[in-house]
Formats: sequence, structure tokens, C-alpha cells
Amino acid sequence: MQRQGNSASAGQRLALVIAGVGILWVCANVAGSYLGLSNRTRALFDLAALAGFGWAFWIAIGIWRSRQNDKD
Repeated sequence: MQRQGNSASAGQRLALVIAGVGILWVCANVAGSYLGLSNRTRALFDLAALAGFGWAFWIAIGIWRSRQNDKD
């Protein structure tokens, strides 16, 4: 049972990270448009968001694998 609780809290943290990265990405795009930042600078924010989503995907796979191992 303890492992299931850890898995649930890890899933909740993962959801918060995904939502946070998405909100920060939208805010960065709005701020970039408002401040007139160059496309190069905006692309840097896009790459940072892509890295955040990639990291979240990696963690999600790790959670899924740990749940699969707990079944056995």
C-alpha cells in the first residue's frame, strides 16, 4: 500500500509540473509579444518549455514502469 501512495503523490507532482510548465510557457509568449522580444528569444522560451515537457514525459514513463513492476 505504501508504494501506491508514493505513486499517487508522484503523479500529482507530475501533473503540477506539467501545468506549471504550460502556464509559464503561455506567460512567456504573452510577455514576449508584449515586450517585443525577438523571435530568437521567444524560441529560447519554447525550447525551455519543450525540455520541461520532455522531462515530465520521462518521469511519467518512470511512474508507469514502477506501477507495472508493482503488479507482479
